[in-house]
Amino acid sequence: MSSESARLDPGAQCMLRYREGDESAFDRLVELYSGRVYALLTRFLGPVPQREDLVQEVFLRVVRARARYEPTARFSTWLYRITFNLCANEHERNAGRVHSSLENAADSESDDTFSELSWEDERVDPPARAIEREDTAEMVKRAIASLPERQRMALILAKYEGHSYVEIARTLETSEKAVKSMIHRARGNLRVALAPLFEEQIQ
Repeated sequence: MSSESARLDPGAQCMLRYREGDESAFDRLVELYSGRVYALLTRFLGPVPQREDLVQEVFLRVVRARARYEPTARFSTWLYRITFNLCANEHERNAGRVHSSLENAADSESDDTFSELSWEDERVDPPARAIEREDTAEMVKRAIASLPERQRMALILAKYEGHSYVEIARTLETSEKAVKSMIHRARGNLRVALAPLFEEQIQ
């Protein structure tokens, strides 16, 4: 995306107004993007209790970077770079607690991660099917949580945010080729981790 095209992005327009002193533009950014940042934190870190505090920290970093902001990409690309750096730091500090949370707490968000799985076996009654889905959800979450940080973020941005490889490369400050490799490896790692689940389905 060119700088001129980036300036047409609603988030970039708000950030430029904020950079020039329009404080109401910052309120609009929080309104537009705080939910998306919260969702990204949840998908990356799991349902950890400090997510609200981390959202606030992301936007505090936006405030600190206000004077340096330049619209070279969509605002969300720039914002997610801030979020990823914060996620990486948080994950390093709380790795054990994060994995424990993923294993013991259910994520309340709807999730299409399991859209490729089949639940058409009519021999399974609805309550049992619901339990199977919950078990599957936890297995997938643990598999995603086990991915290396950059693979995990690249996959999340591609699948849930619909970002292009170019945008993901800017977020992770790497090359488009490296992003393709990360996502390819992430999918391969997930296939290996979830192989027992698919084997159960076809038996």
